[in-house]
Amino acid sequence: MPVGIEAWVTQIPPITRGWLILSILTSLAVQCQLVTPLQLYFSFKSAFTNVQPWRVFTTFFYFGSISLDFVFHMFFFMRYSRMLEESSFANRKAEYFWLLFLSSLMLLALSPLFNLPFLSSPLAFVPIYLWSRRHPSTPISLFGLITITAPYLPLALVGFSWLLNGTWRAAAGDLVGCAVGHLGWFVRDVWTREMIGGTSVLSEPPVRVKRLFGEL
Repeated sequence: MPVGIEAWVTQIPPITRGWLILSILTSLAVQCQLVTPLQLYFSFKSAFTNVQPWRVFTTFFYFGSISLDFVFHMFFFMRYSRMLEESSFANRKAEYFWLLFLSSLMLLALSPLFNLPFLSSPLAFVPIYLWSRRHPSTPISLFGLITITAPYLPLALVGFSWLLNGTWRAAAGDLVGCAVGHLGWFVRDVWTREMIGGTSVLSEPPVRVKRLFGEL
């Protein structure tokens, strides 16, 4: 039987586990100077004009060098992505993947407007925001200092990120992630229920994606 860290990792749901492992490996690769951040960031020119398509993916896995800010983002991303995948998306891996995939496309499109070369933190705020909206009455203690209800969690984390980095630019990406998360919540929990009375391609993954995850 797996023990220690291996047991802890195997208990994490698959989508969150894969994202977590790739993110840690990416930061370790930079820390060990196997690659540099300049090889990982996203821009339309680098990715498409200069034919470096891997940047479309690596931008979502680099949370920065191993530091307090790295630990902060990884902890809250892993905690709330795991809780969301275990509750709202239990046994629906394809649907959770589809949420993150569509959110990634929106962030790639918004990246030039907000000058965001790395999109890992904005994407991490999508599951945090969605979880907070689906658990509106849940009380949350922040570092044992203050207690808030779940809907205020994303803004509280943005504010903490601002304080941690000492600049609004560090929090700008997190705010964009909150905006994309709000859109994802609206499409799934409001629009499909109140306006169209059912699912759409924005909330339900295509058949091919479901087959990829063995859900058909």
